[in-house]
Amino acid sequence: MPDFSGVSDVDSSSSATENPQFVDRFSRKFYYLRLSITDVCNFKCTYCLPDGYHPTGKKNSSFLNQAEIKRIVHAFADCGTTKVRITGGEPTLRKDFNDIVASVAQTSGITKVATTTNGYRMAKQVGDWKEAGLTHINVSVDSLDPRLFHQITGENKFHDVMTGIDRAFEVGYQQVKVNVVLLKQFNGHALPSFLNWIKDRPIQLRFIELMQTGEMDELFQQQHQSGVSIRNHLIANGWLLKVKEANDGPAQVFVHPDYQGEIGLIMPYEKGFCETCNRLRVSATGKLHLCLFGEEGVELRDLLQQDEQEKDLIARIQGALDTKSVSHFLQEGKTGMTPHLASIGG
Repeated sequence: MPDFSGVSDVDSSSSATENPQFVDRFSRKFYYLRLSITDVCNFKCTYCLPDGYHPTGKKNSSFLNQAEIKRIVHAFADCGTTKVRITGGEPTLRKDFNDIVASVAQTSGITKVATTTNGYRMAKQVGDWKEAGLTHINVSVDSLDPRLFHQITGENKFHDVMTGIDRAFEVGYQQVKVNVVLLKQFNGHALPSFLNWIKDRPIQLRFIELMQTGEMDELFQQQHQSGVSIRNHLIANGWLLKVKEANDGPAQVFVHPDYQGEIGLIMPYEKGFCETCNRLRVSATGKLHLCLFGEEGVELRDLLQQDEQEKDLIARIQGALDTKSVSHFLQEGKTGMTPHLASIGG
């Protein structure tokens, strides 16, 4: 049975760390850093890298090293950040992934260390991730049909990923989050099978609306599906909205007394989606992104070379926050400069 403490039918945020330094001009406070450590991915998902990964070839495009990562996380932690999500690409492709996890986990003030993975290495490595200090895992599983999974991802790895999720529970994770990008023609009618899957499993299944990026206008027009119909179905069938913590992501999470699992909905096209933004992004090459969409990013790497530069680093981040827009404007058809989600960590 799920824990119904803190559950209500009205969304409200809990109190957070007092007086964080990172605040924008709309009084939004930032407790959550999404840190990319590589833009390389070994899957070829139709909505992200349908032709597979291709290096950018840009000068000075090497990925952040461990010392630089340690400095950026320390600066964010000193300014109120409590959660770091290690992203990619596929972050576990980094040979030093476990060392990076350990470094983040050992940073004072960081209470949640998460990663988002395609799961292909989970079965063999998830125990090592937990030992290193990884507290939360998100796995991408866009279909429970192995054939469709292969078609969407370009890889015949469905059973490997399912084994990895089972293994995560075996090594002690109390919950695994599973990300499902809503694709009208692939999984748009798969809610019953997903609900059946999580009935007796502590999985938070998160339906994510397909977002339009610079390289997939046609796919977006063909496959975009709103999460509103799913939300309406859940509410009509006794699901209750769960109260968010200050460093939670943007998902609206629903729970039900008859289900061990939970359902999350991420609907970036819904009015007011950006009002509760609490997260910033740093790319694998050291650029601060105030939003997943819309701008080139602010260079931070020159201020990641010495511990003594933290004051200047914090000042640059706060200065950028003073220019952060009120919205991503996706609902107006503006996709910004993001070519695909792997480029800055999704």
